[in-house]
Amino acid sequence: MPPALSPWWSPDVHADRRPFLIGRQRILAAVRAFFDERDFIEVETPILQVSPGNETHLHAFATQLVAPDGTASTRYLHTSPEFTAKKLLAAGEERLFTVARVFRNGERTALHHPEFTMLEWYRARQDYAALMDDCAALLGAVAVAVGADVFRHGAHLADVRLEPERLTVAEAFARFAGIDLLATLDAAGTTDRDALWQAARRAGIRVAPDDVWADVFTRVMVEKIEPFLGIGRPTILCEYPISEAALARPKPGDPRVAERFELYVCGVELANAFGELTDAEEQRRRFVGWMDEKQRLYGERYPIDEDFLAALARMPEASGIALGLDRLVLLATGARRIEDVLWAPVAP
Repeated sequence: MPPALSPWWSPDVHADRRPFLIGRQRILAAVRAFFDERDFIEVETPILQVSPGNETHLHAFATQLVAPDGTASTRYLHTSPEFTAKKLLAAGEERLFTVARVFRNGERTALHHPEFTMLEWYRARQDYAALMDDCAALLGAVAVAVGADVFRHGAHLADVRLEPERLTVAEAFARFAGIDLLATLDAAGTTDRDALWQAARRAGIRVAPDDVWADVFTRVMVEKIEPFLGIGRPTILCEYPISEAALARPKPGDPRVAERFELYVCGVELANAFGELTDAEEQRRRFVGWMDEKQRLYGERYPIDEDFLAALARMPEASGIALGLDRLVLLATGARRIEDVLWAPVAP
């Protein structure tokens, strides 16, 4: 049997990790200064929620909320502060950000942890292109805070002083996989599974007979595209197919794609942004569809937060983004694993 690894609180292990943790402290200070300079207000969001979120492949932690009379009801640790942040937009806040602890069950890799920190910010009445500008400026502010213009992950480097490349998903499919993605969507964005399945096979990607369109899309992204994004400079990957755009609104003039982008640095997905959907009935339809798929795949479903849908109907047009703060620290400090940048990792 191999010797047991020293715990994170062992003085020698902590000494090795401490430079990354000091970098985290500086980055947090730089993040708060960045948003303060732009007239954002920092908000705090509750962790316990009626619904943890309704995306098909996210798995939550559940607990019981006990009332003074002894009755109990199920609550979940949130997977994102998004629902609460949007309720605050409905309440009248214009620019807000939050640094929130969030929880996702079944996630633990070099880039995933079951409890982690999400930086989210929202701009009412502003296009999601403003978030692209925010991302470039924020990367620069973090670089100054840690004294490293070049971020790194493994063998990959990215100079964050350079303006991010802006690339549509369709352009990325054509460049890296030789696939015409838009040819697998009709005018309304409905997907053609067989067309994408055959194109992926021709591109040398192993696909299964029972793969649906979304499965094939993900395989192409993971195998052919994501490893090449954010190399040398950051990449903003935008205009996702509407079926892959959770809470985003359609792009004006082209309902096949949505106002969604992801920020990549050194091949690592760092942030996910939307021009926010404010149609409550369309959002309900999407939630129900995702929970039906979750029931089919995993045998469970989460409730829909009716309070959130009521707020969504009153929310102004807005854009919002979620950025993995721990991943940002990892890239900026050159750490190898996400646990290296957490003061106290969750025990396995």
